Amino acid sequence: MNKTLRQRAVLDVLKHGSIASQEDLQRLLRKRGFKVGQATLSRDIRDLNLSKTSHGYSLPQGESGAGVALPPVSRLVREFVLDIRSAQNQLVIKTIVGSAQPVAAALDEADWSEVVGTIAGDDTILIVCPDKDDARKLAARIEEMLG
Repeated sequence: MNKTLRQRAVLDVLKHGSIASQEDLQRLLRKRGFKVGQATLSRDIRDLNLSKTSHGYSLPQGESGAGVALPPVSRLVREFVLDIRSAQNQLVIKTIVGSAQPVAAALDEADWSEVVGTIAGDDTILIVCPDKDDARKLAARIEEMLG
């Protein structure tokens, strides 16, 4: 898995509160589709400047975790998107297991007018568009990225 995506997942997990141990963090990452070894996780903790307190690992004081940039949306779509389905003003995007959240985050960051918002599970993204026309335009844009 991509280091940037994995580190983004670490930060996302820690936004919900501190994690007691590396083992707990490893387990939570595994649920998101990231199989990471202890040495790699230790490097990520160091790279992300995470704090170890009596309550466990947490983000450094005053940081939200926004410092890790996502790869371009076109790259994430090309690597992880499997299928696109239209339903009125909504799109349902199927991805490789564990990849929906980073793809949805990249789509949100792209700030396209066709995207009102996204909801991501493990391998599915729901995108709400303002209307049917915008949904069609967005589907075409994403399909073009797939090549």
